Amino acid sequence: MKLKTLVKKYNNANLVLRIAIAIVLGALLGLFLPSQKWISEFGVLFVGALKAIAPVLVFVLIVCSLATGKSNLDRRFGRIFFLYLVSTFVAAITAVLASVALPQHLDLVSSLTASSAPSDVAEVLHNLLVNAVSNPFASIAEANYIGILVWAALLGFAIKRISSEATLTVLHDLTNAVSLVVRWIINLAPLGIMGLMFSSVSTNGMGIFKTYGSLILLLVVTMLFMALVVTPAIVGLMLRRDPYPLVLTCLKSSGVTAFFTRSSAANIPVNMALCKRLGLDREFYSVSIPLGATINMSGAAITITIMTLATVHTLGLPLTVSSALIVCLLATIAACGTSGVAGGSLLLIPLACSPFGISTDIAMEVVAVGFVIGVVQDSMETALNSSTDAIFTATAEYRAWQKQGRELPKELFRE
Repeated sequence: MKLKTLVKKYNNANLVLRIAIAIVLGALLGLFLPSQKWISEFGVLFVGALKAIAPVLVFVLIVCSLATGKSNLDRRFGRIFFLYLVSTFVAAITAVLASVALPQHLDLVSSLTASSAPSDVAEVLHNLLVNAVSNPFASIAEANYIGILVWAALLGFAIKRISSEATLTVLHDLTNAVSLVVRWIINLAPLGIMGLMFSSVSTNGMGIFKTYGSLILLLVVTMLFMALVVTPAIVGLMLRRDPYPLVLTCLKSSGVTAFFTRSSAANIPVNMALCKRLGLDREFYSVSIPLGATINMSGAAITITIMTLATVHTLGLPLTVSSALIVCLLATIAACGTSGVAGGSLLLIPLACSPFGISTDIAMEVVAVGFVIGVVQDSMETALNSSTDAIFTATAEYRAWQKQGRELPKELFRE
């Protein structure tokens, strides 16, 4: 009976409060009991479960929504695509300005190496096209969201044309069942985040702040500026309303979990649940959220740009307006090809370094530096990327409401 009472109290407690307690507890355990490695297994299980269920959830949601919905790609889809790309490009420009104002210098050594990276923009685009037509079962197994989007859309339209009522009922039941599993996993987020926090603190401690404190600070401040100033400005211009209630709601509900999972792909179920709470159309957000996890990469654009210009300043190379613009364009294109997993943006730094004639060896040393500071950099990057998926999805949907004369949620927007 006591166990049932405890479980009931846990389930009834506010999720954000539970996560806050888990963060503090995980940090304390990491500082005072770093040898208890078994605690980190909670984080491994949580992230693993999210990564496992997310591709299945996205696939069944898209198939079901297109098979049973109106299936017309209205202006919301063009609007969300525009918001994703524009915000990523603006993030790159913001990073250039920050790097010029506070130039960084790196301690590079020749012995550092890293994994191979794309050699040019054509290779990035080629990889995107190959992923789009990869085996659908392999796409689900490997969390290839471009492939999932393409095949789920095709299957959804096909089922809509030939399906019976029984088929649609099965699809609805399957979607509801997968969604229920996702809710169970998210309910255990505090335990997972406690394990992730323990792992970060016990493994890295505070040492990285001594060596790379200035670089980390620049990355963090730039991403916070993007999250708290630039993104609200874009939302405000689009909706003509105070954007902060919506922005802060998404940062609290999506950004916190994304910060610890460090994976836009793993955070897809969290964003799906958030969009449902915001009253958005599932037919729309079931496509826009996984699309955002693929191409909405403001944080990645900031990382690529700042790390590239830190290399430029370290080597004493000139930075002109034209070269800065090229870096912004390359960072935007490269960021859209970033995989939605931890550290995905770092391997695209050599691509942005190429216009300056920086050798691959030097660029890969910078990638290695990125992995050293990744515990902070990648967490902030993912929190920005994933939270703006939800923010811009809501913005595109609410803008459509305004066009239709519908009232926006009063708890988020005031006249």
